Amino acid sequence: MMEMNATPSYNFSTTAVPGNNYSFYIDDYAEVRRSLHIMSLVVYCLTFILGVLGNGVVIWVTGFKMKKTVKTVWFLNLAVADILLTACLPLSVTYTALNFHWPFGNFMCKMTGLLGSLNIFASIYILVVISVDRLVSVVWPVWTQNHQSVRRASCVSLGVWALALILSLPSFIFSYTGPSNVNEEITICFNNFAFSDDDKTLSVNQLQQFRYQAMTITRFLLGFVVPFTVIVSSYAVIIHRIRRNRTLASHSSRPFKIIAAVITTFFLCWAPFQILTLIQLLNFQIYQSETLNHVTTIGIPITTGLALLNSCLNPLLYVFMGQDFKDKVCKSLMNVLETAFQDDVSGSVTDIQLVHTSQSKEMLT
Repeated sequence: MMEMNATPSYNFSTTAVPGNNYSFYIDDYAEVRRSLHIMSLVVYCLTFILGVLGNGVVIWVTGFKMKKTVKTVWFLNLAVADILLTACLPLSVTYTALNFHWPFGNFMCKMTGLLGSLNIFASIYILVVISVDRLVSVVWPVWTQNHQSVRRASCVSLGVWALALILSLPSFIFSYTGPSNVNEEITICFNNFAFSDDDKTLSVNQLQQFRYQAMTITRFLLGFVVPFTVIVSSYAVIIHRIRRNRTLASHSSRPFKIIAAVITTFFLCWAPFQILTLIQLLNFQIYQSETLNHVTTIGIPITTGLALLNSCLNPLLYVFMGQDFKDKVCKSLMNVLETAFQDDVSGSVTDIQLVHTSQSKEMLT
């Protein structure tokens, strides 16, 4: 959701700091930019529909239909994190469709930035918790059975949300609305790292560059490198234990598939976006390369869409692959359909009986 000719961006919902000197506009790529706009609109709409429906079903089943367990607590919180982001996508669709004009005001700009960042940190760290929980259950099964509880899982989830909120506060603070550099009649939603429109004062430029660098590196490390390292390490130990234990190995087919899906999907969805944002930072502060600017300007919208799609894939990877959940969903849906059909059938039978009674009365009279 960034302006295609914009300078460095941070949030999915924001564009660049206005007034800086980093302006490699790519007018020769107007057709490419238009194609990317259309692609972004399609991806946002698809993510919204699938994300709301998929995560809505997860919340419905894990929150109201299934017995409360530690696993359902993890998956419920994961679905809530994903649906917070997907629910805001209609604002992004409007923003993109209006050629990056933000009509929703400064507060909604801040809230969209906050929710986007909150989704990133909350969902990733919930996945870390899931990985560590699985590791502990394999390495120390007796301890897990004696100490694991729904209440403790809920407390851990609250801790994850608190940490995610703290890490996301800068996105709320620096998100800001203001006139575009290209057209002052257009209002954009961007990151104002200096809280100022002054782009000439050296101290102001140094301050905004420092904050931009600090936030980008923080997101790269705490939002990708550290969680991914923990997840991979946890599953490496799990795989090692499963291979050594014949009892576990006999039931390892599904866990291996889930583990592969978790690691592969997490990496494929988030690595391109995180790497390109890091390249964008380096290009902005060091290289000043027009070629790299072209790469990031075209690549970041694509990788942003890929990262957003992770919110749709999470229900499939972390929940629907569980047999208990699939059975519960099917059972619940069948109950709903059976109730609807029973109502229709009973109504039809009643109608037939009324018609038959009326016809009998007419014949008797």
